[in-house]
Amino acid sequence: MATPLLLIPSDVLNPKRPDEHFAAEWQAAREAGLAITLVDHDALARPGGAAAGVRGVAGEEPHLAVYRGWMLTADRYDDLSRALEPRNVKLVTTPAAFARAHELPGWYAAIADQTPRSVWTVGAERGSFEVAARELGAGPAVLRDYTKSMKHYWHEAALIPDVADGDAAWAVASRFLGLRDDAFVGGFVLREFEDLESAEVRTWWAHGVCVASGAHPDTPNQDRAGEAGVRVAIEAVTSLVAALALPFVTVDLARRSDGVWRVMEVGDAQVSDRPASMAAETMIDVVRGVVAGAR
Repeated sequence: MATPLLLIPSDVLNPKRPDEHFAAEWQAAREAGLAITLVDHDALARPGGAAAGVRGVAGEEPHLAVYRGWMLTADRYDDLSRALEPRNVKLVTTPAAFARAHELPGWYAAIADQTPRSVWTVGAERGSFEVAARELGAGPAVLRDYTKSMKHYWHEAALIPDVADGDAAWAVASRFLGLRDDAFVGGFVLREFEDLESAEVRTWWAHGVCVASGAHPDTPNQDRAGEAGVRVAIEAVTSLVAALALPFVTVDLARRSDGVWRVMEVGDAQVSDRPASMAAETMIDVVRGVVAGAR
């Protein structure tokens, strides 16, 4: 039987040590007796670099692995999976499942009733952007690409006050493109603006079951996971998340100004940040459950 393995990025300056951001999870995994191997994220993020990125992974016995690290594109994650195969390591999350969780077009249809209405383009051409804007309709929208927004540049590269104002909307899109640069993924996504009145709650799911919840990493001191409305929201989306048939995802929730809790994001949990308020030991317990559910 394949044994669990956790893959964590190494420190850039000291490859024998874990990246500082993931050091607490590395230590918690060691204390829990979970096998860990460090990988080179910079190599993994380069086309053709996966083999070098996993050269420290031994292949004597079969392992079922979970990656907990910095973001990878779907293509680079596929490279990681292929590089691990000859080393007798299988990722619990397949490349197809990673793409479905990591990119909005992969999960949107399943969650559409619980999340802001969204349209998207393939590529970054202005003509396609304008077609998507007309499809969404007049009014405010939030701009992102398939994997990420630039919400920390809210007024210049995220919020479009009225998508019907073509030049102003394209100015926001152009600024977004400039900021994302080579990290731009897939196409533009326009999401209907919804007025929120709460910090987001990050929920963690293993094989369709919510196994942990807490603050969002952007607001680690605002943990609203214990509110009754959050529990109701989790119940409302459980069947939808389960239908995605993904082994390890995060679902971010926020309360709209009318009191309704909404799904703001679904992501592959391997590359979802853990808030400071969530113990590393809790994350390792979740990872072990993810692997156990895949056996």
